[in-house]
Amino acid sequence: MKNLFYFFAILLFFWSCKPNRTQSDTAMSDTATFETEKPRKLKDALNGKFLMGTALNVRQIEGFNPAEMEIVKTHFNSIVAENCMKSGRLVPQKDHYNFDTADKFVKFGEDNDMVVHGHTLIWHSQTPRWFFKDKAGNEIDKEELSRRIKDHINTVVNRYKGRIKTWDVVNEAVLDDGSLRKSKFYNLLGEDFIKIAFETAHKADPDAELYYNDYSTSIPKKREGIVRMIKKLQAQGVPIHGVGMQGHVGLDYPELEEFEKTIEAFSALGLKVAVTEFDITVLPSPWENQGAEISANFEYKEQMNPYPDKLPDSVNTAFNARCLDFFKLFLKHQDKLEKITMWGVNDGNSWRNNWPVGGRTDYPLLFDRKNRPKPIVNHLVDLATK
Repeated sequence: MKNLFYFFAILLFFWSCKPNRTQSDTAMSDTATFETEKPRKLKDALNGKFLMGTALNVRQIEGFNPAEMEIVKTHFNSIVAENCMKSGRLVPQKDHYNFDTADKFVKFGEDNDMVVHGHTLIWHSQTPRWFFKDKAGNEIDKEELSRRIKDHINTVVNRYKGRIKTWDVVNEAVLDDGSLRKSKFYNLLGEDFIKIAFETAHKADPDAELYYNDYSTSIPKKREGIVRMIKKLQAQGVPIHGVGMQGHVGLDYPELEEFEKTIEAFSALGLKVAVTEFDITVLPSPWENQGAEISANFEYKEQMNPYPDKLPDSVNTAFNARCLDFFKLFLKHQDKLEKITMWGVNDGNSWRNNWPVGGRTDYPLLFDRKNRPKPIVNHLVDLATK
């Protein structure tokens, strides 16, 4: 009997040591469950202000990264293809189009009730070599280039007529000094290649919204050059409906005031404005030119990759502040902006890791390499809904 008494006494002691689940614990657990089941969605917070978009790469479109696609479906209501709709990917060989990945991209947008943006019809970069050569390998004349531009635009736009709402018709035709880029398109056709491209796209799909897209648009001379070019197109009756401002920015460039001036200048033309390729690099730049000239590449040096394992708290704080400042500006001008598009889904698949220096580790987007929303996501939701 005595032994039985000791047994129950010991049992009671251990039971009393078991931690209680307090009301606070219960609340925290319930909140965590609620947040897991109902994440705070960027697209919902920004509903009625502007679309929230992101760029998709080929692996995502082809189904290799389903976790990333869940982020897209949860937080974004507009998509753009990072590479698969560029001419070099669509038609690497003359008259041999491969629309497999592009078709999947468009269908994903339709299946998830997203606005699909086409990128890009005419661009000096990632255009296949055959585009400017005849069968003998000689450079074609301007009449043949004009025909090829029209054939390509008609082929692509007609395939997605009524399905792709907006197009980047011409990409990056203006240099930072405001002059027109001396691309192969320009060298053969002069500035008329821009007019040809927009008129052809409009005829192919009269209901599509047609954009000119470029980087570093907050540089005053470049902004003035783009405005000058668009005014000339408008005076000729060329159908152009919007301008895309590529938002490849850093922690200390460009000046927010200059970015704002560009939004206002483009809107004053009577055009829709979109921030088309937004990311914030936290890495040092190897050059004075802070644009997005894709042909510029630099040799890897260890000092140019300062955060290979983890982003310091101080830099993360600076990133958050910079992102908030830009979104405050976007919300201030929500009456002028159609959409803000992140250039990538998570840090791991951002082009910033390999441009302009290959092999670096950057942290430019809203979701980390494990597909977790960064704290800035909730801050942006709060900002948009307050």
